[in-house]
Amino acid sequence: MAPLRATGADIAKKVGMTANQRLVVMLYAMHPTDRAGAVIETGANLAKLVRMSPTVFSRTRRQVIEAGWLEESDRLAHISYYRLSVKSTGEDVVIPLRRAT
Repeated sequence: MAPLRATGADIAKKVGMTANQRLVVMLYAMHPTDRAGAVIETGANLAKLVRMSPTVFSRTRRQVIEAGWLEESDRLAHISYYRLSVKSTGEDVVIPLRRAT
């Protein structure tokens, strides 16, 4: 009988994200935020925390933004700050009401 435990590859297939993409989303989910939910930290500093090169972190974050897991919150000069999107927090999970017949 096969084990009932899910592997990282199984989870990646279901969610459709690479390991680096999941790591970036988890980093934003666990990092302290401001009142708007934005992580006020530069990408270079966040990349250091997960021992990723800044270019790989930036490319991966762009992929995660395109997939709808992160969104830009604020921009100060040339620095953008990001927060988890509604898709990643699950706040858009609403079941529409329908009339009883």
